[in-house]
Amino acid sequence: MPFCKARGAFAIIATTAAIALTGCASTVMKNYIGQPVESVVIDYGPPTAVLDLGWDQRAYQWRKISTNVVSGSTSGEIRDTRRGQRYEESVTPGYVEEQECFYTFYARQQGGRWYVTNFRQPKLECE
Repeated sequence: MPFCKARGAFAIIATTAAIALTGCASTVMKNYIGQPVESVVIDYGPPTAVLDLGWDQRAYQWRKISTNVVSGSTSGEIRDTRRGQRYEESVTPGYVEEQECFYTFYARQQGGRWYVTNFRQPKLECE
């Protein structure tokens, strides 16, 4: 029974952490609503794609690729064998992890300029 209680506590902590982390990118994106699209361009550069949605509506999309290098590790231990002691080494190779994120803003044209009206929620890993 103690294992079940510990597992339940871990689930609560993990859920709380996920909720706390959720909203970082969304909070920043929310601040652009009502501003001209140029504000986003000034902060993040030109969009990767611009899609005309018709009737003075567009979607502006930025793509971000994050690369993380995870280093490998080597460990070992001395084991007793019939022929004496022997050092056994265990190697975990490193690797490169890549995360692709898309950030999309919806905009409407007013007076010849495009203004952010909404955004698409990024996937959880991109928050």
